[in-house]
Amino acid sequence: MNDFVGMEELLQDFLMEAGDMLSDVDSKLMELEKNPGDAALLNEVFRGFHTIKGGAGFLNASELVTLCHLTENLFDKLRNNELKLSAELMDVIFAATAEVRKMFGALQQSLQPAAAPAEVIQALKDVLSGKPIAPVSRAAAKPAAANTPPAPSAAAPGIDNVDWDALYNALTGGNDIVQEVGAVRDEKKIAEAINEEESTRKAFGRRSTDVPGTTVGRRAGDVPAAEAKETTIRVDTDRLDQVLNLSGEIGLTKNRLTHLRSDILQGHNDADTLRELDQAVSQLDMLVVSLQNAVMKTRMQPIGRLFKKYPRLARDLARSLGKDVELVLSGEETEMDKTMIEDLNDPLVHLVRNAVDHGVETIEERIAAGKSEKSFVELSARQEGDHILITISDDGKGMRPEVIRNKAVEKGLITAEVANTLDEARCLELIFLPGFSTKDEISSVSGRGVGMDVVKTNIQKLNGTVVIESEPGKGTTLSISLPLTLAILPVLVLRLADQSFAVPLSMVREILPVTQQELQQVSGKATMVVRGEVLPVLPLAQMIGWGSSENSEVGVLMQFGNNSFILTADGFVGHEDVVIKSLDTFRPKGVAGVTMSSEGDIVLILDIKELLSDVRGGH
Repeated sequence: MNDFVGMEELLQDFLMEAGDMLSDVDSKLMELEKNPGDAALLNEVFRGFHTIKGGAGFLNASELVTLCHLTENLFDKLRNNELKLSAELMDVIFAATAEVRKMFGALQQSLQPAAAPAEVIQALKDVLSGKPIAPVSRAAAKPAAANTPPAPSAAAPGIDNVDWDALYNALTGGNDIVQEVGAVRDEKKIAEAINEEESTRKAFGRRSTDVPGTTVGRRAGDVPAAEAKETTIRVDTDRLDQVLNLSGEIGLTKNRLTHLRSDILQGHNDADTLRELDQAVSQLDMLVVSLQNAVMKTRMQPIGRLFKKYPRLARDLARSLGKDVELVLSGEETEMDKTMIEDLNDPLVHLVRNAVDHGVETIEERIAAGKSEKSFVELSARQEGDHILITISDDGKGMRPEVIRNKAVEKGLITAEVANTLDEARCLELIFLPGFSTKDEISSVSGRGVGMDVVKTNIQKLNGTVVIESEPGKGTTLSISLPLTLAILPVLVLRLADQSFAVPLSMVREILPVTQQELQQVSGKATMVVRGEVLPVLPLAQMIGWGSSENSEVGVLMQFGNNSFILTADGFVGHEDVVIKSLDTFRPKGVAGVTMSSEGDIVLILDIKELLSDVRGGH
């Protein structure tokens, strides 16, 4: 049911602008907790609640208006020195902002939000009337728990059962450049005037009474607070101008090519005409590459929009655990693909919670270890070449490799023989095994491994890697390396019989000729010696379920993480930068996506990690 019939555009504008404003308010509150006397911060938070209240009034969201009005009055008293900021008062304020965010969840589903809990409303009224501040329950004081990262998808049909007609239809149906970029909205600047009428008119447009057909429907009961995935993106106008200019130049080049085509069809095949044709095609090639890069930049967003959610999360969790933790952010201006930023949220929430909950010690433990009472967790991002490096590090107790190794053996995840062959780095990687957990309170790594397998799986889905480093007594650092974008992928195209397959070029280290004389059998499995290193040989045909191939003449040295092997195929076509088409409704197992070759043939982009795990599972 839609409670905002006739107001859909106004509602979406409100959610976009006010949602960003609420995130900004959360960030300002974290700063305010460190600097309670900062008058500028108090004014900014006051104006934030004031503007959100005005926009909610246009939507007739009376419960949201009530909550924002009380919170706004509280900050009015704070900035006029009628109240003093305290830890108890901050709990009340954070409880109010958590309820505002829940109400936004209802609005995202086009439902009028229900009233805030009576406990929160009463706490605000008590503060405003000068009564002693009653403790707010932890449930009310902290935001809704973040969703657990989804588990890996269920088994999909194998490549040997691909419906090629369905794939072709999925590939050729309606994925033009406009859909790839998404709906683009210009960023508006919300006015910060104190006058409510002027401020909210500038921010959100007309009043609801000005909108034809406005109805106020039922209120939401227990509406989930999950945020809907954004389908819009904010783009700097300079970047859009660049796309427009390149489109115009491509249009001129197309006209030139059309004229040359007409000349050639009329028999003008002289050297000058052919030279002009070559120049025009070269220019078109350069312009298309420039347009691709410009379009990709429109998808790039600063990662700070994601990072700024986490200081509040860390603060609430640390307070509930009786710890003193500060989350330090750096590199917020680093840009990456918007779709990847959204998919990073759940893994990063899990890692931030782990660092605060299990990574850093209690105040008593830190004092006993000679450390400062306050713990610091740093979340940073930076660009390195064509990848983004995200790190989260703490100054806590660290992890002991031998404890992790013993716990993995105890749980039956690895054998004692395998455990004895692992170095310290490989021992730390055991926390990524499915089912690994160290909930035993005696352990120095209590609980840190819980759910880490899901985090690693989600990072791998983004073609990323996770590396862990830890020093007992000093702290732990997790580094996540991700490609800048998933929309365009450099691949190596291999051939099996007359069908082409693509593998990510980032995994390819070398292309080698393969002959039967070079293959050696070790424990019944084919291997090949490359510069003194014995590597397993895996035929591509066998990995995708096509049986064995007698014509494998090309070997590709593949490497990801600590895994290296030779992938054999009948031949290779070459290197290409391809636009990936995802298969949301139908994805064969071991297929990351599809693309089309320059000849118009369908090319499957293989998920090597998934295929390799199947091969190992089969053995």
